[in-house]
Amino acid sequence: MRTGRISPNRFVDLTSTAPAKIFGLWPRKGTVAAGSDADLVLWNPDAQVRLSASTHHMRVDYSLYEGRVVTGAPAAVLSRGEVIVDEGDFVGRRGAAFS
Repeated sequence: MRTGRISPNRFVDLTSTAPAKIFGLWPRKGTVAAGSDADLVLWNPDAQVRLSASTHHMRVDYSLYEGRVVTGAPAAVLSRGEVIVDEGDFVGRRGAAFS
């Protein structure tokens, strides 16, 4: 676990709970609770990742952060209980409504 900056709880607040509240989606989104439908991201705080448009799941051929190496990345993403991203690879059903 990376230390010395923010706690895991504060990370979740900054990246999930606070944005959901700002956009009026909380508590339906941004929390893991009965009645909520928040997606889950399993975070690997030690992963080293080089950012690139070629590895992003977007319909653009550029990245503002092309080539930048960052520490910390999602290991998996679950939507409605189904794994849709595993170690950076999209494994969900193309065109499925995962919102």
